[in-house]
Amino acid sequence: MGVYYSLASQLPFLVYGQKPPMASAAFKALAVSIMDDEDAVLMEHLYLDPDPVKTGDGPSYRLPVNLTGCEFIDNWREWERSFRLNAARHRAVKSKRENDAPLEPPAYPADAAAAAVKAVTGTTSPLEGEIIIDKARWSAIEVLAGFDNFDRNSIFAYYLKLVLLERNVSFNKEEGFAEYLSLYNSILESAQQ
Repeated sequence: MGVYYSLASQLPFLVYGQKPPMASAAFKALAVSIMDDEDAVLMEHLYLDPDPVKTGDGPSYRLPVNLTGCEFIDNWREWERSFRLNAARHRAVKSKRENDAPLEPPAYPADAAAAAVKAVTGTTSPLEGEIIIDKARWSAIEVLAGFDNFDRNSIFAYYLKLVLLERNVSFNKEEGFAEYLSLYNSILESAQQ
């Protein structure tokens, strides 16, 4: 446990929206080099995608995520899965195609449902929606990590936060809006045919 304290105590504090103080890949390599073997392997299960089951039609979140044995990672992946299912359900209802919605999202975690609805409704741009989604993710990571700032969960949470900060920095408003208009116009053209 002293290794985690030593690492965590030297890390700069992260705030959503800031420029990442280091690359997530560099942090991951550093963390893995000093973690015990079991925890180092668990680092390979940390990503924003909740480990969907791949089907011929692409990812599916119908099945619960495969458990890793780490409560933080398993809860994070289930939160993200629930979030994605709730977002898909909301889009289907909003577009009046409820039969196209995936299975009913799990009741837990409940905040994922609220975050999905908030992200999808009331936004004025896709960028604003992505920011709301990432802020919901950030909050979930903080809640799931708990109060011990010097255990393995704090290291796992730090890594995920770095990934979110990198994602946030990658947003380019002009490019994103141009892509949105392109997709929107292609959808309109397909609907008219």
